[in-house]
Amino acid sequence: MKDLKYLAAYINPVLAAVGLWLGGFYAWGAVIFSFVLVPFLDQIGPVDTSNVDDEKRMELLGKRVFDWLLYLNIPVVYAIIGLFVFQLNNSVMGISELIGNILSTGIVIGSCGINVAHELGHRKTTYEQVLGQVLLVPALYTHFFIEHNRGHHKYVGTEKDSASAKKGEWLFWFWIKSLVGSYKSAWELEAERLKKANTSFWSVRNQMFQFTFIQIVYLGIVLYFTSWAGLAIIVASGFVGILLLETINYLEHYGLRRKKLDNGRYEKVRPVHSWNANYQFGRIVLYELTRHSDHHYTASKKYQVLDHHDEAPELPFGYPAMILIALVPPLWFFIMDKRIPEAL
Repeated sequence: MKDLKYLAAYINPVLAAVGLWLGGFYAWGAVIFSFVLVPFLDQIGPVDTSNVDDEKRMELLGKRVFDWLLYLNIPVVYAIIGLFVFQLNNSVMGISELIGNILSTGIVIGSCGINVAHELGHRKTTYEQVLGQVLLVPALYTHFFIEHNRGHHKYVGTEKDSASAKKGEWLFWFWIKSLVGSYKSAWELEAERLKKANTSFWSVRNQMFQFTFIQIVYLGIVLYFTSWAGLAIIVASGFVGILLLETINYLEHYGLRRKKLDNGRYEKVRPVHSWNANYQFGRIVLYELTRHSDHHYTASKKYQVLDHHDEAPELPFGYPAMILIALVPPLWFFIMDKRIPEAL
């Protein structure tokens, strides 16, 4: 039964579906769960820094259920979007109800879409990478597959990475920097890949062209089944998912910088270059994303066997609570700046 604990990650889409179907106060269900209940459960629950032994690790890696729990998010995410479109066509939503549904759907796109796409994008099999790309489409953030794997993981904690926040950097400026910088970087990285392969930038093999076309088709399908206003609402939900991702990027590496060596290169990425949060419930609903230090240390490691590292800096609260704190920069700086390891 412990293997099924990650079913808790489906609470958000269930609450979002209930909110879309019943409307009213229920539209805020996923928001309340994510940013009220989860922080509360994180704080009253134990902090788990234990790691599995080698025998248990091999056992967990051999169980396909952990992979299927990820794959199932694809129909779930698209079903939520489909239900939202259906309700936009067949009901009249009040302002509060509409905002609640946009935020709740955005949370699903962020947690079950982008977050799971991030995990699948690091897999070595082509079909899993494609599944990850499919999950990025509702957020209109397919370039993340290129930039994150080939850019962020290479340059994390340096000036070359727009997704690594500097000490004293405001979240709202970071959003702009990371949104623009990651998109620009994806085009540059793809151009570099094509050049090495002796292929024209304007080739159909350019993944950025492919991704752009797929996103346009997606928008066209949404528009066909709803209206321009409905399309704007669905896009707004995707943008909420994007901002969740970028806020998590902000807190995952805030103030943690890699040293530049005498040869001009940066030191190797170590666990100390990412913030961890070992609060158990938050770990489960985000498929262990909060054990981020080990993820950067060994990017190909599957979520169910990510380890805790003693040298990794720890966030004072779980991810959802830290997201809320980041929205108040003076409070964020007061809490976080003194926690940045002096050795960096």
